[in-house]
Amino acid sequence: MIAVSLPLAFGLGIASFASPCVVPLVPVYLANIAGLSVLSDTPPSRRHILLSTLLFVGGFSIVFILMGTALQIVFGSIPMTVKERIAGILLILFGIFLFLSTKIPQFSFQRRLSLDKARGTGYVRSFMLGGIFSIGWTPCIGPIIGGVLAMAAYGGNAAAAIPPLTAYSLGLGVPFILMGALLGTPAGARLMKAMTKHAYLATAIGSLTLMVVGVLMLTGTI
Repeated sequence: MIAVSLPLAFGLGIASFASPCVVPLVPVYLANIAGLSVLSDTPPSRRHILLSTLLFVGGFSIVFILMGTALQIVFGSIPMTVKERIAGILLILFGIFLFLSTKIPQFSFQRRLSLDKARGTGYVRSFMLGGIFSIGWTPCIGPIIGGVLAMAAYGGNAAAAIPPLTAYSLGLGVPFILMGALLGTPAGARLMKAMTKHAYLATAIGSLTLMVVGVLMLTGTI
């Protein structure tokens, strides 16, 4: 299962970033991470933006890994066959919910960062925002991280939860770092435009992937 879960979790992390809940708001997230000046004519240094973004990614990565490890500890004593069925059902349900979130506005309610809150700056603040970002996850992307957590809880021990959550965090974090590095450049604008254009497609692919993997787990294929 781990050979499947690592690339799958990484891809789901990218799908999370490319979803309608995140990608259109990347400038707002970066403003909250590195300070409002990133959107001005005199942005801070690339080094400051990179360090702030890395700490933001580190903040939500630690929370995700701790959540997955805690789930594995709580459910570690459950027989593997039972965990396999539970994880499969959850993945299918998360996939359905994720797809419905693109069709039903009520399912897409989300808590967003705003520019009003981008008043401060600082590396500790960037790290803490990462943790807050993960805890206050939006329903639009929640099913994806829920699916990854289900895969993490499927493993045989607590340590087995770490690789898929790390892979997911990298999949979500690398695009953030890339956009921070390209902020204000023509290449960054083109990438943002392309990802925004295909945001709903990324969500649809993510929902289908969750459902397919859920069926495969239910049938014992993986």
